[in-house]
Amino acid sequence: MYQLIFATNNAHKIAEIQSLVGTDFTIIDMKAAGIDIDIPEPHDTLNENALEKAKTIFNITQTNCFSEDTGLEIEALNGAPGVKSARYAGEDRNFQANVDKVLDQLTNTENRNAQFRTVICLIWKEQTYYFEGICKGQILHSMHGEKGFGYDPIFKPDGADKSFAEMTMEEKNKFSHRQKAVTQLFEFLRKQ
Repeated sequence: MYQLIFATNNAHKIAEIQSLVGTDFTIIDMKAAGIDIDIPEPHDTLNENALEKAKTIFNITQTNCFSEDTGLEIEALNGAPGVKSARYAGEDRNFQANVDKVLDQLTNTENRNAQFRTVICLIWKEQTYYFEGICKGQILHSMHGEKGFGYDPIFKPDGADKSFAEMTMEEKNKFSHRQKAVTQLFEFLRKQ
């Protein structure tokens, strides 16, 4: 069994990814790895931010690790909030404020097309690899559901009849951008 450090302390993301990979790999967060830092995300692309986080953890631990950066890209907002998704309404990462800002900006907007895009950066045996997953969908006019996190209550994936926040983890994984990227990541790792 392999152990991989995931450059996050977001318990929701750890649970989501562990549910996808089963028992072949153990995913541990930064806290479990004894790392207590806040890694900056100063870049303008998901790829660069993912690399920044993975490199930071690798430089500290010299251990195989991965990170991800995810953005909600809304067509009518020219791809915003995108790379700034977690801090869209301010540096305090208040997701309710972020959701409120998106809904406010889309008032009276008919085009509600959006996509979640996840980029994973893996550092494996000192080599760097990238994996990407996209989930297309629509921004709802109001919040629906109590599950999930972030923008999940206002995002309905194409082909679904409810928001991410109304879905079980198993239902969400059928559509999830993160699941698509994680699947590629672990298909790669199983071949190593």
